[in-house]
Amino acid sequence: MTEKFKIIGMRRRMVTIVLFTIHCSLFISGVVALTSCSESDDTETTEYANWKARNEAFFLTLEDSLNRGGGAWRKIKTYTKDPATAGVNTDYIYVKVLEAGDGTTSPLYSDSVRISYRGRLIPSVTYPQGYVFDQTYIGTYHIKTTGVADVQASNNVDGFSTALQYMHKGDRWLVYIPYNLGYGVTEKSGIPAYSTLIFDLVLIDYVTGSESLQPWTSRRY
Repeated sequence: MTEKFKIIGMRRRMVTIVLFTIHCSLFISGVVALTSCSESDDTETTEYANWKARNEAFFLTLEDSLNRGGGAWRKIKTYTKDPATAGVNTDYIYVKVLEAGDGTTSPLYSDSVRISYRGRLIPSVTYPQGYVFDQTYIGTYHIKTTGVADVQASNNVDGFSTALQYMHKGDRWLVYIPYNLGYGVTEKSGIPAYSTLIFDLVLIDYVTGSESLQPWTSRRY
């Protein structure tokens, strides 16, 4: 009988240990899961906290850049608004001319364009230079190594299409687009709502009407 009770007691202790171990494991897993979610949420919240207000404040500073920048800066009204009226600040894109090309004409809305670009958001916690959401090249831009995109000038957000219709071949511009001329108040392909879009944009070539762009080769440049 004594041996029987000893065996029963040992089994009970083993069951208790196993249950305690499972309980601890579940508790620890729960803590880790909660911590992971919390850290992820905190990062997301910090990265884009007050995003609308931050983007609006950033865009307002561009007027100062325009006033201080002399001929390097331009303010261009969107093609979708009446050019005869003054409009509001966000009816315009701001442009800093980085390089002037040798072209003398600009694409029309219906033309096909060949461009190189890098698109960023405004500076944030993780990305002090601005998160790069799209680009045709890696590293430093150079005409001989860049990738290109062939698109319709019309097949872009309003601010981007506006810039293209004022550029000449060879122009390289830093283009600042307010969110209402970009993707607006909804998230788009990972770009948060209310995002100012900043493009380092080069117009390499364009053709009119039904013409087709020649196959791309950087060796010509």
